[in-house]
Amino acid sequence: MSTTKAASNGLSEKGLKAGSVGLIGAVVIGVSCIAPAYTLTAALGPTVSEVGVHLPAIFLVGFIPMLLVALGYRELNNAMPDAGTSFTWATRAFGPWLGWMGGWGLIAATIIVLSNLAAVAVDFFYLMLAQVFSNDSLADLTTVLPLNIATTLVFIAGACWISYRGMETTKSFQYILVAFQLLVLGWFAVAAFAHVANGTAFDATTISPDWFNPFAVESFSQFAAGVSLSIFIFWGWDVTLTMNEETKNPEKTPGRAATVTVVVIMVIYMTVSLATLAFAGIGTEGLGAGNPENQGSIFAVLAGPVMGPFAILMSLAILSSSAASLQSTFVSPARTLLSMGHYRALPKSFGKISPAHKSPGYATVAAAIAAAAFYVITRVLSENALWDTITALGLMICFYYGVTALACVWYFRAEAFRGARSFFFKFLAPLLGGVILLVMFFKTAYDSMDPEYGSGSSIGGLGLVFILGCGVLALGLVLMLVMYKLRPEFFKGEVLGRGSQAYNP
Repeated sequence: MSTTKAASNGLSEKGLKAGSVGLIGAVVIGVSCIAPAYTLTAALGPTVSEVGVHLPAIFLVGFIPMLLVALGYRELNNAMPDAGTSFTWATRAFGPWLGWMGGWGLIAATIIVLSNLAAVAVDFFYLMLAQVFSNDSLADLTTVLPLNIATTLVFIAGACWISYRGMETTKSFQYILVAFQLLVLGWFAVAAFAHVANGTAFDATTISPDWFNPFAVESFSQFAAGVSLSIFIFWGWDVTLTMNEETKNPEKTPGRAATVTVVVIMVIYMTVSLATLAFAGIGTEGLGAGNPENQGSIFAVLAGPVMGPFAILMSLAILSSSAASLQSTFVSPARTLLSMGHYRALPKSFGKISPAHKSPGYATVAAAIAAAAFYVITRVLSENALWDTITALGLMICFYYGVTALACVWYFRAEAFRGARSFFFKFLAPLLGGVILLVMFFKTAYDSMDPEYGSGSSIGGLGLVFILGCGVLALGLVLMLVMYKLRPEFFKGEVLGRGSQAYNP
């Protein structure tokens, strides 16, 4: 660590390649990490089953806390551009214990979703082969467990290799895949609206202002479940902040990229969801968006009727979306692990930088191994366990986003009332966003105790989603206590203190 230098704001550089990503590149990577084609095909059906035609309203409600939290992230980044983001900022605001858990929430969520993204990429890879060769049996290869696991591990290894080579390779890879999936989503939306206009839609449904009214949702539980799903589909924009030490103008660019990413994603989601509802309706039969048989992948069902012979492009778009997100999602856990190793919250090996690529080499490989191991274990034990863990992601996302937003409020508490701008951006926006997400955290935790939540699996009368979600957070507590014994200097505030206390490695 002797090559790093203390920064003027009390943090220190870690040896990453500075200035390798601009605003457009950061936004592209942010959009890629969210993976709109993948998240929409997976989330539209389940969200419709909860809230019906009020899907646009729920997207709006999910968008609001994301935007408010993004504004708080921007202020924290302006003051402390550090690759550790949630870990570093929560530590500076609240101290090492809550800071460590904030970092763990981010790492756990991203490691879990990496395994899911790889699994989805594999499913659509074999579906694409079936379409290309007009052989439906090829799509069933994904159900052959040894082959599925082997292919998934290949996808994870490939994404790890690209990420290991640094942000410039990552950025070049993402430009192509993001542009392709956005082009196909736009094609789908235009074609769906054209079917509605021509009278050839499956269940043409007139868009109504009531669709945008969140108060029209029948119950708070349905509302909370819908918002939890919508928060999941917006999640990932904070990747633009984790690469702040590698962007041009690190104090400004990452925060701007985060805000732009959230807005761009909102436009995409609203356009495609309205097109889907207008074309298919919310019926529970046939092509209806409320049909339980369509919820696994709504686009796999609708692409043919909407896009005709070009339906294969949607399969390619979802494949490219999940593959692109698999690769870009490596950015967040790798840089958080790097920072935790750098500031002695984890073994120092996690703080190693690849000399050739100026990337967090050790942490990137560690994230890949963890994702691969998680997938193999859960897939072999129970497919329900894998998908229930994905449902439990909402708990971890709400936790670490909420903690980070409130860290903004507390860190800037002395400046909060020095002007209208400080009041809104450093106090009110992150306070509202953080409170909303933490309320969602506790509400989702309570609801998920019900065995009927998620797949319907349970252990000892408690829902599997609750056990997995809270179990992952509890594992973080155990690991934190282990690290306290091994690296006490971090937990005593000797390495990364509150406020502006500097760390000189």
